[in-house]
Formats: sequence, C-alpha cells, structure tokens
Amino acid sequence: MDDKHTRSATLRTARTDDGTTVVTLGGDLDLLAVIALGPALDDLTCGPRPDVVLDLRPVTFVDCCGLGLLCRARGRVLAGGGRLRLAGPGAGFTRLLRHAGLAGAFEVIPQPAATAAR
Repeated sequence: MDDKHTRSATLRTARTDDGTTVVTLGGDLDLLAVIALGPALDDLTCGPRPDVVLDLRPVTFVDCCGLGLLCRARGRVLAGGGRLRLAGPGAGFTRLLRHAGLAGAFEVIPQPAATAAR
C-alpha cells in the first residue's frame, strides 16, 4: 500500500474526573491501525466495568478492519459490564454504521465533554 493513501493511526488517552477513559483515535482506521492500535485498545477495554469514550473526530477514514476494531472494543467493554461511547463521528461514519447494520449498536455522543454531564 502506498503511504500517500494512508495516514498513520494514532491513539491518545486521558482520564476524566469521573473515571471515564477518553481515547482519541486519529488518522485512518484500517488494517494497519488494527495492528498498531489493537493491543493498546484491548488493554483499555479489559477489566471490570470499563467506562470508555472513543473520540472519533480526528479519524479521516474507516474501513471494515477499523469497524471490526471498534466492534471488538465494544464486545470487550460489554463483557466487562462497562460502557462504551463513540464521540463525534462524522456523517460518513454514521452512514457506514447504518449500512453495516450497526446503527444502534453503539452509543453516540456529540463530543467527549458530554461525558461530564451524565
């Protein structure tokens, strides 16, 4: 794959005052992202009652592998009795979820700051 067609995926985490972990994902969520970010995201979503917000605002592209990464995170969080929210996904990503039959599978919020007003 030509480097001109992909932007390296990034992952940055922060913990809010209420204990929620905000994970900012950036770049392209594709096969390379799954390889690079999967283990870190697995660590953040394991354990009892994880409370995670995935900030998708900096994401520029999502393919089926990236969608699988998000589904895997969702499964791990639900298995641990926790909560997962997707923050700020664009219209294209929302359309992708709808076409994949996953429109109701994820809790979607406008931005990570909304977690403080639970």
